[in-house]
Amino acid sequence: MQTQTVIIGAGLSGLCLARQLQAKNHNYLLVEARGRLGGRILTERLEGGYFDMGPAWFWPGQPRIAALIKRLGLEWFEQYSTGALSFENEIGQVDRDRGFASMQGSYRLKGGLGALIDALAAEISQKRLILSAPIVGLEKSASGITATAQTGQVIHAQEVVLALPPRVAGKIAFSPALPDEALSAMTGIATWMAGQAKAIAVYDTPFWRTAGLSGDAMSRRGPMVEIHDACPAEGGPYALFGFIGLPPRARSNEERLRQALKEQLARLFGAEAAEPKTLLVKDWAFDLFTSIEADQQPLYAHPQYGLPHAMTRLWDGRLIFGGTEVAPQFGGYIEGALEAAGNALAMAMTEKV
Repeated sequence: MQTQTVIIGAGLSGLCLARQLQAKNHNYLLVEARGRLGGRILTERLEGGYFDMGPAWFWPGQPRIAALIKRLGLEWFEQYSTGALSFENEIGQVDRDRGFASMQGSYRLKGGLGALIDALAAEISQKRLILSAPIVGLEKSASGITATAQTGQVIHAQEVVLALPPRVAGKIAFSPALPDEALSAMTGIATWMAGQAKAIAVYDTPFWRTAGLSGDAMSRRGPMVEIHDACPAEGGPYALFGFIGLPPRARSNEERLRQALKEQLARLFGAEAAEPKTLLVKDWAFDLFTSIEADQQPLYAHPQYGLPHAMTRLWDGRLIFGGTEVAPQFGGYIEGALEAAGNALAMAMTEKV
């Protein structure tokens, strides 16, 4: 297969870059390791409800995502935050109103962020999309770059955009090998959200709202350390979601974890919370196309992201990084994925020597 630009990774940044290249009649192929689009954006749909297992929020002051949602004709709504916050101490005692709704003022998308992925995918030619094809090798020669997939597929291109976490990109076999300082920089960039696990408990009614609770909770006991309302904009089913604070190895027994999650929900929100109709769990730390072993160390603060100098001008400028972690202003956020896609577009359209 021949093309001008290969985009590796069909998450939000890769999809946006593909759409922009297509609008410029630029020859490209978009290659994704998974059998689905979206990357870390993963929306589970249940009985008309939509539940984001990856990122869920965006915020005022993020112009790219706001403009994209408007252009695609999608709608957003504000995170529910009315009512009392719950606080659980180390021994499981629960108090109310000890704090504020930390996500108040943030926005969610009607249909979940999966609706954004679906709308972008509809704008891309299916002939330019290859799924279930992890790229395992990249080889530079005088005639360009050859990308080899785990499936055996071979793509010849003039440039490659790595629209995926730098640590994951570092698992690709590069020939010739990248400089040591470039590889060191790649492995030094923590993958945002990679060590996280998320649980969503789905119910027929939003009983916590009628009880005067916002759905917000903070816990020092766990397993969830932070919980929020995850209901759709209108109608049900209704849901609470939480970030699981246990280290990855401590949450590997899913049966035991699910039981602990239900027990915690009951402590925080009452007996009705103990039996959700569905309990969804997604552990990103064990997602091979999101994380490496180094990412199993949890992040306690948002890293300083951006594109290190050592990762620029590689292979005469033909190897370009375009995932959210290299965005200098909004790195790690969905806004950062769009920022990185725009920066990668500028580099991809620059004439190479």
